[in-house]
Amino acid sequence: MTATVSVLGLGPMGQALAGALVSAKYRTTVWNRTPGKADALCARGAMWADTPAQAAAAGDLILVNVVDQAAADSVLTAAGDALAGRVVVGLSSDIPDSAYRTEALVTARGGRYLDGAIMTPTGTIGTPAASILFAGPRDLFDAHRDVLEALATVSWVGADVGRAAAFDMALLDVFWTSVSGFVHALAMAGAHGIPPTELLPHANNIAAILAPIFGEIAERVEADRHGGASASVSSVAASVRHLIAASASAGLDAGALEAFRGYVDAAVEAGHGADEISRIIPASVTAPSL
Repeated sequence: MTATVSVLGLGPMGQALAGALVSAKYRTTVWNRTPGKADALCARGAMWADTPAQAAAAGDLILVNVVDQAAADSVLTAAGDALAGRVVVGLSSDIPDSAYRTEALVTARGGRYLDGAIMTPTGTIGTPAASILFAGPRDLFDAHRDVLEALATVSWVGADVGRAAAFDMALLDVFWTSVSGFVHALAMAGAHGIPPTELLPHANNIAAILAPIFGEIAERVEADRHGGASASVSSVAASVRHLIAASASAGLDAGALEAFRGYVDAAVEAGHGADEISRIIPASVTAPSL
């Protein structure tokens, strides 16, 4: 079992992480650029460190949750030689290349590194409803699984330290494009006198059918199988053009739809109009599981 844990960064998520550790009775040391953010945690039993180096020295396992990986690197650089012999877990959202840089930084200072991607809101942390993905050496994940499971339901997604961030970026793509689409839909409906609450139940019905659609598209892309279409590229092209025209009529920006139309048009021009919409994803950009 992990003996001691340090949490560097006490924004809302960092506070939730540290709070879950305190609740789980781990000896928890915290640090933040603004000391006042630690007051409530210290009142519950967490210990304050004046510097990143002091915080790192106090923990066998060091969790870093700051605004992005560049900020994490700055904090870890300040910790310096205190990282030697310790395991650092990065929990800041960023691109895969950033995870590789942080791993190199930690390794150069004698530590070892796991990268993590938090996939659920702060309110879920410390419960099974929370989800965190981890990438990096499997032995580190296994050795510290006890403390990681005090935070969330955890999954190891591969030895390549950039894989958690790759999952993070892909899943955030699903999330934010969905939110963007819903906001755009509210504006479209509003232009025709339909209030948000009247549209909402119908939008929820659309959301409910997405899971099986996602499943079919994922299977087709992985198998590179696009025939026998239920939603052909050509039919989608027509639908997207109607949406773009409706957006223009309502005075709305249709940039995201225009980008999607570009992918669809390219597939049609390549002779794939009769194929399933999964065809718009080039086989060259899909990767085998590691």
